[in-house]
Amino acid sequence: MSEAGGGPGCGFPVPQRAPWSLVAATAALCLVSATSVWTAGAAPMSREEKQKLGNQVLEMFDHAYGNYMEHAYPADELMPLTCRGRVRGQEPSRGDVDDALGKFSLTLIDSLDTLVVLNKTKEFEDAVRKVLRDVNLDNDVVVSVFETNIRVLGGLLGGHSLAIMLKEKGEYMQWYNDELLQMAKQLGYKLLPAFNTTSGLPYPRINLKFGIRKPEARTGTETDTCTACAGTLILEFAALSRFTGATIFEEYARKALDFLWEKRQRSSNLVGVTINIHTGDWVRKDSGVGAGIDSYYEYLLKAYVLLGDDSFLERFNTHYDAIMRYISQPPLLLDVHIHKPMLNARTWMDALLAFFPGLQVLKGDIRPAIETHEMLYQVIKKHNFLPEAFTTDFRVHWAQHPLRPEFAESTYFLYKATGDPYYLEVGKTLIENLNKYARVPCGFAAMKDVRTGSHEDRMDSFFLAEMFKYLYLLFADKEDIIFDIEDYIFTTEAHLLPLWLSTTNQSMSKKNTTSEYTELDDSNFDWTCPNTQILFPNDPLYAQSIREPLKNVVDKSCPRGIIRVEESFRSGAKPPLRARDFMATNPEHLEILKKMGVSLIHLKDGRVQLVQHAIQAASSIDAEDGLRFMQEMIELSSQQQKEQQLPPRAVQIVSHPFFGRVVLTAGPAQFGLDLSKHKETRGFVASSKPYNGCSELTNPEAVMGKIALIQRGQCMFAEKARNIQNAGAIGGIVIDDNEGSSSDTAPLFQMAGDGKDTDDIKIPMLFLFSKEGSIILDAIREYEEVEVLLSDKAKDRDPEMENEEQPSSENDSQNQSAEQMTSISQEVDLIDQESLEESSLNSHPESLSPADTDNAASVSPSEQNSNPAENHETTSLDGECTDLDNQLQEQSETEEDSSPNVSWGKKVQPIDSILADWNEDIEAFEMMEKDEL
Repeated sequence: MSEAGGGPGCGFPVPQRAPWSLVAATAALCLVSATSVWTAGAAPMSREEKQKLGNQVLEMFDHAYGNYMEHAYPADELMPLTCRGRVRGQEPSRGDVDDALGKFSLTLIDSLDTLVVLNKTKEFEDAVRKVLRDVNLDNDVVVSVFETNIRVLGGLLGGHSLAIMLKEKGEYMQWYNDELLQMAKQLGYKLLPAFNTTSGLPYPRINLKFGIRKPEARTGTETDTCTACAGTLILEFAALSRFTGATIFEEYARKALDFLWEKRQRSSNLVGVTINIHTGDWVRKDSGVGAGIDSYYEYLLKAYVLLGDDSFLERFNTHYDAIMRYISQPPLLLDVHIHKPMLNARTWMDALLAFFPGLQVLKGDIRPAIETHEMLYQVIKKHNFLPEAFTTDFRVHWAQHPLRPEFAESTYFLYKATGDPYYLEVGKTLIENLNKYARVPCGFAAMKDVRTGSHEDRMDSFFLAEMFKYLYLLFADKEDIIFDIEDYIFTTEAHLLPLWLSTTNQSMSKKNTTSEYTELDDSNFDWTCPNTQILFPNDPLYAQSIREPLKNVVDKSCPRGIIRVEESFRSGAKPPLRARDFMATNPEHLEILKKMGVSLIHLKDGRVQLVQHAIQAASSIDAEDGLRFMQEMIELSSQQQKEQQLPPRAVQIVSHPFFGRVVLTAGPAQFGLDLSKHKETRGFVASSKPYNGCSELTNPEAVMGKIALIQRGQCMFAEKARNIQNAGAIGGIVIDDNEGSSSDTAPLFQMAGDGKDTDDIKIPMLFLFSKEGSIILDAIREYEEVEVLLSDKAKDRDPEMENEEQPSSENDSQNQSAEQMTSISQEVDLIDQESLEESSLNSHPESLSPADTDNAASVSPSEQNSNPAENHETTSLDGECTDLDNQLQEQSETEEDSSPNVSWGKKVQPIDSILADWNEDIEAFEMMEKDEL
C-alpha cells in the first residue's frame, strides 16, 4: 500500500476521483506501515521474548475460553468464581448490564473471529458448527439494541468474514455456505423495528421475539437513548447490507447518524450524552469522549474508512476539532457542557475514554495520543488496573474494573504507529496484572475493587472478543497471523470487517449531500494518514520526549491546576482564590467571589451560604475558577466526614487448596483493631457456640487463638466481639443471617458500636454477607482446617505459598453493580472559618428492621444528578477514602426459556470437579514458572 501511496510515509493527498477502495484501504493501513520506525526510548524486545509473550496470551485465552465452554456454554457468559453460566432470569438482575444477555450464547459468538486471529482454525470451525446448531435468535428476551449490534451482529459478521477467507484458502470451512451471514440477516431484521421512530433514532431496547410496543414485548416506552447507542450501528448495518444486497440496513443506520449530526450543538459542534428519540432534544447536555458518546466518534471515522463516503470524514473532523478545542486538556479529557464548552461538566474521567488514543492514531494525531495513553498507564501502574472512573488528581472515583480492553486497544495502535518497544513493555505489564490479580481457576474475574483486589463473579464477552485479540496482535509478527490483518477494519467490539466492502454494492451508498470534495477546506480537513517521516523528524526519541514529562503526573495534584497557577504568576496576576484561604470577613475575598459568580448569603442563624451561578461570572475563566473554588469548598466541608468513614476490608483464604486465591470483600467495624493501621490478622477459623455469639461461649477451647465465626442477629455487634474476645479469639467474622444475601443485592455497611465505650475491644471484626460467608463454611465442611487473612486489602502470596509453588491468582468475591455516587449541591453552608462540619454530606444510619438489633452504619446514596443548564456541579466523595457499595437491591427478573433445543439450567460444579480444574490450573502455572514467565 505504501508503494501505491507514493512513498514509505504513506502521507499522500487523495486524488479527487480516487477509487474509494483505495481511499478506505489507505486510511486503515497507513498507520501500520509506521511499524518500521523505532524510537530508541526503550530497549528492543527480542523476537524470542515476543513469541513467549504471544504464547502466554494464547494460554490465557485457552484458560478463559475453555472454562466458558466447559462450565457455562450455552449460557451467555461465564461466572468465573462459581464456575457456572450466567442466564437471564436465573441470577439476580444487574440492571442495564444484563441487557447484553439474550440467551444466544453471547460469549461464543463474540469470540468467533478471535479464534481465527489466534490461529485456532479448528476450534473456530467447531465453534461455528455449535453456533449454527444451538443458537436461537427468537427468544422472548428484551435486549439492548446497541450491545446486540456490536457483539452479536458484529460477531456473526466477523465470523462470516473470516469463514469465507478460510474457505478461499482451501483447507478449512469447505462446507461453509454463508450460514453465519443468514443468521446475521435474521438478527438484522429483528432489530429493524427499533428504528420505528419519527427521528430515525432507534429505541434503546427490543424484544427479540415480539419487537417493540406490543404488550408481550415489555419494551417500547423508552424516550431516551445515548448518543453512542444510536450512532454505533453504521459499520455492522452497512456491512450486512453490502454482504447481502439488502440496502435497508445501511439506510436505517445512515438516517440515525444524519439525525445526530443535525442535532449537534452548532456553536460548539459537540453532542450530548443522551437524546430524546422522538423530539431530538438533548436530555443530558454534557459532552466528552467516554461513556455514552465514545463509539459515535469512532464510527464516523471508521465509516469513512470502510465505506469511502467523505461526508463521514467531514463530520468526524468537525467534531474532532471541537474535542481538541474544549474537551482535551492534555493529558486529561474532561467532559464539558455543549452550550458552554469552556465549563467543565465534571471533575472525573471514565475508563471508556481509553479507546481515544487509538482513534487519534487512526486520525493521525499522534502527540496527544501518546500523552493521554501515558497518563492512563500511570494510573494503571498505581492501581494495577484502570478504575471505572478516576478524578483529575488520579484518585479512584468508581473502583470496579470489568476487564475492559480499551487501553490494550490503544496500546496496540500506538505500537503500530510508532514501533516503539515501550508499548510492548506496557502490554507485558497488562498480561502480568491479569494473571496476578484477575486469574481464577475458572477463568478471569472482573475486579470489584482495584484497591482491595476483590473480585466480581463476572467475565464479560468483550474480554475474549477484544482483550486477547489486541494483546496477541501486539506481540505477533506478520507471519504469525494466517491472514493479512491489514485487509480488515476493527469494529468497536474488535470484530473484523473486510475493506473490500467499500466497492461492493456501492450503488446503495448515499451520495454526500453536504458538500463536494473540491469545496472542502483542506486546512481544516486532513485527508491523509500520518507520515512517519514528518511525525518523527530525525528524532528517534520523539515518543519518549512526549511521555517523559508525564512519568510522575499521577503522583502530583491536578496538573492543569498547577499549570494555571504557574501561568498566573508569570503574568503577574494573583493566583485563583483557594477554598482553604477564604475568609468571609475579607473584602478582597468577597470581591473575588463576585467576579467568579459566587454569591455569599448571611443566614439568620449566623451561617454563611455560598451559591455559584456561572452565568454571573465576569468571564469564562472566572466561571471556571468559581467552579473549582466550589469543588474545593465541598471537599473541605466533607473532609471530616470522610475521615470517619471506613473503606471495605478483605478476607482472604490462604490455606490449602486456596492459597490466597479467594478474596472476599468484607464490611469494616467502627470498633476494634483498625486493619489499615496495624498488621493484618491471620489465623484458622472456628465457629462459636452459641453461633450468634450473644452470650458467654461454651466452646472457648475451640476458638482460642483462632478467628471466630459468629452469626448476625439477636444482640449488638460489640457484644458479640466482647464475648469471642473473652474466649480468646484473635478476630471475628460476623456472617449475615439473611440466607442468600450478597453484596450484589445488598449494601455493604460498617458495623457500629453499641453507643458505649468500645475501647476495650482489641480484636479486628469484619462482616460478610451470607453468600460470602457460606464460602468459608463450605470450606470448613470440606477441609476442616481453614486459615484466613483479615486485612485492609488482599495480599500477595507469602513465602510459604511460594515454597509450595502454587499459582498467585486471587479468587472469589461477589457480584457488585456499578457504584452509586453521593451527589452534592453546590450550595455549601459554612458555620465559621474553622469548622465546616455542617455540610449537606451527613452520614445516615442504615435502616434496620425492628427484629434486628445489630448496629449498622452506611453512607446513604443519592442518585447522581447533573444539570448542566443550571451549571450546578455534582461532586462525589473521594472514592480513595470511602468506597462502600451502596447499590440498592434490584429485583431479579424471570424470563422463560424460548429455546427448546438447548438446556439452560445452571451447571453447579461439585467440589471435586472444581479441585480438578484447580489442579490443572496449578500445573499450567508451574509450567509457566519453569519458563520464567
